[in-house]
Order: sequence, then C-alpha cells, then structure tokens
Amino acid sequence: MSLRFATTGIGSLPHEDIRRACTLILDNCTIPFWPQFPKLAFEQGMVAQFTEGFPALRVDSQRERIWIDRQDVDAIARFYETCIDNASIPISPAWATGFGALEGFLTGRRLPVLKGHVTGPLTFTLGIKDNSGKYIYYDEELREIALMLLVAKARWQIQSLKRFADRVIVFIDEPMLSALGSSAYIGVSTEDASSLLRRMIQEIRGAGAMTAIHCCGNADWEMVFDTTVDIVNFDAYAYFDTLNLYHERIAQHISGGGFLAWGIVPTLTIDDIRREDFDSIAERFTERFERLAAEIGIEALAEHSLLTPSCGAGILDVEMAEKVFHILGRLRQYLIERFGG
Repeated sequence: MSLRFATTGIGSLPHEDIRRACTLILDNCTIPFWPQFPKLAFEQGMVAQFTEGFPALRVDSQRERIWIDRQDVDAIARFYETCIDNASIPISPAWATGFGALEGFLTGRRLPVLKGHVTGPLTFTLGIKDNSGKYIYYDEELREIALMLLVAKARWQIQSLKRFADRVIVFIDEPMLSALGSSAYIGVSTEDASSLLRRMIQEIRGAGAMTAIHCCGNADWEMVFDTTVDIVNFDAYAYFDTLNLYHERIAQHISGGGFLAWGIVPTLTIDDIRREDFDSIAERFTERFERLAAEIGIEALAEHSLLTPSCGAGILDVEMAEKVFHILGRLRQYLIERFGG
C-alpha cells in the first residue's frame, strides 16, 4: 500500500462509546490506530498509560497521581531480571481499552498498515516524578528503565498488530520536544534527547516496524531529522512556517525514503476546529503543500505525505472530535483527485 495521503490519528479520543470510536477510525483512517480513552480512567492518559510495569510504581487514581518510590530498590532490581533483551511487555485492558477494542474489530481481517504509538522517552520521563518530587529524567537509572519499558511496550504492540497487518508504524509521541532549551527544563540537553530517540527508533525498527516522531509544537527539527526517523509528524495547522525553514533537510529526508505526516486538522483548541470546515482546511493545506512542493517537487512530496490531526482529540467533545476525522477523510479524497493517487 502506498502511503500517499494516507490518513491516521494521533491517539486520544473523548469517546466513552468504544464501538462508535472504533467505527469512526475505521471509516476515516486508511491506517487505523488504536485509540486512547483518557475519559474512561486516569490510567488511560498519555503518560500514565505506559507506566504499567514500571518498578516501584505508585498510583493514586482518585487523586490522579502517579510516582516512583525510589526507595523500593528490590522492585527496581527485579525489573532488570524480567526486562531482558528483546522483551515485550503488554498493556493490559485496564490501561488501554482501545487496544483490545480495535483488535476485536479487526478479527478475521488483514490490512496493509496499522498504527501503534508510545509516549516518547523525553515526555515520559518529564511527566513522572519520584517520591522526592524530582522528575525521573534527572535520575540516570530511572531514565534508562523508562526507555527499556517503553521499548518493550512498543515491541508488544508490533507483535500484536502484525497479526492483522502487513506493516506496522509506531509513532513516538514527543510533545516535550518543543520545551527543549526552555528555562523550565534546564539540564535537559538536546544531545540526551536525541540519544534517547535514536535508541528507541533503532529498537522499534529492529522489531520490524516503521517509526514516526510526533511533536505538536515547535521543535528543533534539525535534531528530529538527524534521528533518521521514517516519518516526521508536525502540526501543519499552526507551525508549518517553522518546519518550512528546513526545506533542504525535508528534501533530503524524502529522497532517502522518509515521509512527512501533516497534522493539518486542528485539535489543540476547540475554538480552532469549531470555526474551520472542510473547505477552509483544504485551502490551508493546499497552499502550504504547494509552497513546500515548489522547493521539493509536487510528485515527490505527494508520494511521501500522510495526513493526521494536529494532535490527539481527547480534549475535544465527541462532536468536534468526529468533525476532525470527517474532515480528514474528505481531505484525502480531495487531494487524491487533485494531485493523483
């Protein structure tokens, strides 16, 4: 299957009706993805969802708190015994209702491509603290454990999704890339972030999947391209101009077989999606696509472009989230008619 103007989602949906959510995905995404349902439980949020199995994990669901008890050294020692090379660690239904739900819809089917996702190591380690209140990123051992755990959960997804698809793409969700260099995260170096991502990409590829990095803000795109990730997913609705500055790197990325995933349908504020419609999004995308294509070539860019929402849709209401995916599905058809498919 060509990925030319293929459509997929980032992760979260506001739905509590699981069947309705999965139907929305299958009707509008040529690359179906398993949905996160953060409104069902605290444990199904973006960061919390992948903490299951972290040694010395403590969870207070009522207060929506999660932390690592650094004093529980025995649990940390046991983790090294169980998380050996090429380990795969499942995400249980209580932490990822959407995974099993999508599998149920796919039973008996074989698709060209499916999408999994995992919280990126930077966002993950800057989203969890230890019992002293320090982000686990700043603890070298816990940071390494986090990477091992995330890789093992990505590996499990790949193995599971390959039962239903010829090809799997794993998106590494890294919104914290936009915070690199800010005063709030002094001590978080670009070099360390790049190393974490490179190692994760290598492990995911080794497990047989394509890789993608998603960042819904402004990022050091030079560093992102340097990771050699297969797909760069950016917020094309709000941050196109910042990425367009790197058109020479984009050309190199595409000529080397890489892809861009355009996050063109807004999800970060309800006001944005409320005022937009298919016509306005199609106009915005086409103008930006043609501007970049002037530097790269229309055919090359079209063949290496995917379409996504700008970010997860979990903060929207159900009506607006469904509007996002209906626009996305229509946009693909429009672009195939306009630029060929």
